[in-house]
Amino acid sequence: MKNQTHEFATPSGAVRAAAVSTAGAVSDLVIVGAGIIGLAHAAHAVANGLTVTVLERDHHAVGASVRNFGHCCITAQSGELYELAQASRKYWLEFARQAGFWAAESGAVVLARTAAEMAVLEELAAVREPGQVELLSAEGTRSRLAGASDGPGWPGLLGGAFLRDDLRVDPRTTAARLAAWLERQPGVEIRWNTSALGFGRDAAGTVTATTSRGEVRGRQVLVCVGHDVDYLFPELAAEHRIERCALQMSLAGRPAGLDLAPAVLTATSMLRYPAFTEMPAAAALRAEIRDTRPDLLDIGANVMFTQRPDGSLILGDSHHYHRTATPFLDEPVTATLNHEIAQAIGAELDIIQRWQGVYASSDVGPLLEHEVQPGVTVISVTSGVGMTLSFGLAHRTISRLF
Repeated sequence: MKNQTHEFATPSGAVRAAAVSTAGAVSDLVIVGAGIIGLAHAAHAVANGLTVTVLERDHHAVGASVRNFGHCCITAQSGELYELAQASRKYWLEFARQAGFWAAESGAVVLARTAAEMAVLEELAAVREPGQVELLSAEGTRSRLAGASDGPGWPGLLGGAFLRDDLRVDPRTTAARLAAWLERQPGVEIRWNTSALGFGRDAAGTVTATTSRGEVRGRQVLVCVGHDVDYLFPELAAEHRIERCALQMSLAGRPAGLDLAPAVLTATSMLRYPAFTEMPAAAALRAEIRDTRPDLLDIGANVMFTQRPDGSLILGDSHHYHRTATPFLDEPVTATLNHEIAQAIGAELDIIQRWQGVYASSDVGPLLEHEVQPGVTVISVTSGVGMTLSFGLAHRTISRLF
């Protein structure tokens, strides 16, 4: 076993040594999709000595795994998702050390500019373990966000909260670095530009994946294709009511004097994440925003931002739901989001990129875990927190299967 913190075993009761994959060999695990969910499953499999073949239709990850904030939103989850997020936190840090990608225990800061916003934070702090949600004064909030002395002023603050357990990663580089590390491990093969087309099973129980480049055989197959479940399993996607949530996001050059460690969330963020929305005060906050900023509710805004290691700011985002998302961006939506963020920081923003994010969404539930046929299981996070849950979900899946 490569990593002694992984204590689950194969059915034989002992983890087998991985062998280098050869043509025609049967992998222990075949994974369809080299986004963060698929790669996290591959990483956990490798850590337990399993052989892995990953199939990815593109030449590198281009979907939800690279189009997000790079914010592992641990604290704002609840119930099952909170437990998965906390497990994920541990393994994000562990695999960051092994694979050499950036992951920072930077936490997150939630800005509060009204009493209704502060009330939600106070209620959440009261029900969490001491220190996990640290209430802040206006000056305390600015201190957590401090950069250079001549940096932005963060106007209009009443207070805020520091979310201790949240992590930051760089969405532009993490999947690529994790994939490169996996390709260096014994028993791992990633087949890029290879589409899965269908699955069969022989009398011995081996699953055969038919691909655009021939057949691949495995003991188990995991289909981790995010919002594209309907490409392979349209009936399952329809049953789970999967839609594509399209987001409008931007990248800004670093504002002078701004050096952020934590992710920064605002009032609209508290209307989207379950730990906040479950608080009694959340109803009054929603009513306040409906009265004062209905335009933000109309675009499904989650006004938040993170700073990448190179200093650029990821800004966003809006939420619109479609079975097939239009590729066209609505400039007034982006302008509204970026104006809100500039006002919160107290600085002008130099926008250098715009893009459409996308993730799987379902009103049936936040997770899709379904064995579509013996040996073939679909895994999708259908709630917009795939980065947050990825490694925790993968730990649970691999422990169940092997």
